[in-house]
Amino acid sequence: MSANTAVAETEEYTYTPEVAARTASVFEQVYPAISKEEWPDFAPYVDEILRLKKERNAVVLAHNYQTRDIYHCVSDIVGDSLALAQKAIDVEADVIVMAGVHFMAETTKLLNPSKTVLIPDPKAGCSLADSITGEDVRNLRKKYPGVPIVTYVNTSVEVKAESDICCTSGNAVKIVESLGVDRVLLIPDRFLAANVAAETDVEILTWEGECEVHERFTARQVNQLRKAHPNVTVLAHPECPPEVVEAADYSGSTAGMINFVSEQKPAEVALITECSMGDNIASENPDTSFIRSCNLCPHMQRINLMNICESLKTMTHEVTVDPALADRARLAVQRMLDAS
Repeated sequence: MSANTAVAETEEYTYTPEVAARTASVFEQVYPAISKEEWPDFAPYVDEILRLKKERNAVVLAHNYQTRDIYHCVSDIVGDSLALAQKAIDVEADVIVMAGVHFMAETTKLLNPSKTVLIPDPKAGCSLADSITGEDVRNLRKKYPGVPIVTYVNTSVEVKAESDICCTSGNAVKIVESLGVDRVLLIPDRFLAANVAAETDVEILTWEGECEVHERFTARQVNQLRKAHPNVTVLAHPECPPEVVEAADYSGSTAGMINFVSEQKPAEVALITECSMGDNIASENPDTSFIRSCNLCPHMQRINLMNICESLKTMTHEVTVDPALADRARLAVQRMLDAS
């Protein structure tokens, strides 16, 4: 069993012949991403989650940073922040479980106000979302009157509500240039802002926020990686420092990285991003060798099969959005989707 997956066998969740039979078809689909040795630990929870999804008319949305057991076994929709936001609009289920962090669950609720949105652990946060408040945005607007505010989706509803439009790492350049102005505020990720500035003539102002996963990577690490693996193709997330992005062969969102690997089929690749991402892509690209050079997101790791199961069973923890903020925040997200 994966060390970062908090599941444990109890009397209620035991691997029995009946569980094995009910989950056999799932295991056939996920092997070898999940090994035969791991499956008895996962199967009882997978079995119960699948049952509860039918009972509740529920779906599980999982970010690309989720662990293999969630990503491959119980999710209905997987993707990066933009994909999950777009696909959440068309979900017909009554209940949506967000296997991701809190701002993603809030965004899903914004786009599905009549549906019940659950997050298995409400403490699954984000360093970027925590780096800025609505009051901070209001102060920026006073400091830079007339300058449009583009806000990364990795933010709270309160911050989105104070913004003109949202963006993701995958569409940030497009969103910035769609505004047709000479200068914008792109907040709160200073590294994403710097990397966008390198790709556009628009002047980019920013905030001092950082992703605790990506800020730790260095160009020195990339150079050492190349020395050890001369033929490696290096893919870096735009939340990395600019010198890391410059040292990489390609920079893009998690969806962009997935597409690059599946289309370009490099023989050897290193993903400069969150660790679970590599596990998930590796299982779908068996002909590519993956060099492990990653950091774990402690917030994503808070979501596991056990608390997804408990969330569906008890219908906790429901995500709500302040009605006073909802319409303005939804408009900023919708403007992003329309521009994308």
